[in-house]
Amino acid sequence: TLGITPLVGQSFKHNNPGGVGGWLKNGLLIHFIAAVLLCLLMSSVVLFMDQMGQRKEVVMAAIPYYLIHISSLIPMMLFFSIKQFFEGVGNTKIAMVITILANVVNVCLNYILIYGNFGFPALGLNGAGISSLIARTMMPFIFMLIILKRPSLKVYLDAAKRARFEMEKIKRMMSIGLSVGMQMVIEILAFSIGAIMLGWISKESLAGHQVAIGMASMTYMISFGLASGTTIRVSHAFGDHDRGELKHTIFASLHIVIAFMSLMGILFVVLRNQLPLLFTNDPKVIRVAAGLLVIGAFFQIFDGVQVVLLGALRGMADVRIPMYIAFFSYIIVSLPISYLFAFVFNLGYLGVWIGFVFGLSTAAFLFGFRLKYQLQRFHS
Repeated sequence: TLGITPLVGQSFKHNNPGGVGGWLKNGLLIHFIAAVLLCLLMSSVVLFMDQMGQRKEVVMAAIPYYLIHISSLIPMMLFFSIKQFFEGVGNTKIAMVITILANVVNVCLNYILIYGNFGFPALGLNGAGISSLIARTMMPFIFMLIILKRPSLKVYLDAAKRARFEMEKIKRMMSIGLSVGMQMVIEILAFSIGAIMLGWISKESLAGHQVAIGMASMTYMISFGLASGTTIRVSHAFGDHDRGELKHTIFASLHIVIAFMSLMGILFVVLRNQLPLLFTNDPKVIRVAAGLLVIGAFFQIFDGVQVVLLGALRGMADVRIPMYIAFFSYIIVSLPISYLFAFVFNLGYLGVWIGFVFGLSTAAFLFGFRLKYQLQRFHS
């Protein structure tokens, strides 16, 4: 779904409602088909659940819940498609409000359906699945109601009705979306393999890693949100051929993320022995987490920079080369260095995270060079 935002954003700034509507219609088609295929594929797991070494009563309880839950993928994918459309036209607040509302509805329905309150039958685990299905189904419908009620948005829906399904548009969105997805998979894979290495060292190392990476993930989400905003603003400036706004957006985002991540890094170092207490009282785990937070203070600056630069490139619809950069940085650079420092230089858990620093810094520098090249092309 992330492939929709820059394409919608560029058409939006070209003042091209037909283009925006075309991307919306074709995006909804792609993601509906993808959701149906995913549901069918994931449903096949039911055939093998009784062969996974679980007790019979666990399997019997899990099957209906699982089937209910995966059926919610269809409305969820439609929601994400419309959400990315809204972001493309520069509106992020509505998606946030709908998401919060859906979570509140989900919690309330869980209370009613799981335990059988207010006269409803107690459905247990199935009640949780039904609650999620209802909450997720209402999300795209609320989006559509808002579009119908707002003339400034309804014009794009009318354009979508007139638009044709175009293979070129579908290929373009799939190319961008799959490349962005692969970037994320590569980074997650590298950190997951790093966690496996930490498990080889000791259970305390793995537990300390989970504490430290949890803290780093919270600050990363702020950077990721800033990067998403950068994608939107860059796509608008790129579509409007506004060189000044393009550079201003990128540099402003970089200044913000560097300042924020530096501040968080200082807090990580100063409070390295106190922050882990929020998660555990084990002194061995706290010692590991404290050491990793010091390294995390450095790597999260590079992490913030690379995700903002990646967001800027995504706004220019440049995703294929960044995918190769991500593979090189995280798989070719980060993982071997993690292994080298951890097991050859005997730095243990610290060595694994040193590899993360090398991987993220490599990604940040290479994304920076790629963005500089794209800006030079844009100016020429």
